[in-house]
Amino acid sequence: MLDIHSAPRSPEHNVHGLERAGSLAGGALMFTKGMRHGGLVGLLQMVVGGLAVARGVSGHCSTKAWWLRHRQEYHRLRADIERSAAELEVLRASAEAATRGVTVTGKDPLTGR
Repeated sequence: MLDIHSAPRSPEHNVHGLERAGSLAGGALMFTKGMRHGGLVGLLQMVVGGLAVARGVSGHCSTKAWWLRHRQEYHRLRADIERSAAELEVLRASAEAATRGVTVTGKDPLTGR
């Protein structure tokens, strides 16, 4: 049920400062350019300009949020791979140290055969 007395939740702001001002200015410029151009190309310019203005006004960009979320996941995976590589290097060094000076004779050391 919709509660009209509670404040609507606004999406998190991820567009700030010059980026937000650039979206507003660039979007307004593209929108007016589209109006002057006309036709299908002008309509597309108006749509893109309107989206940029909406991004600047709201301070939220879903595309940017998606990229940031996936970028964090990439960095986490990269850290996991680097940690695993370091562990493998330690294991390799340990194996080399354990086998240094050991010769294989084919005899079982417990039975002597």
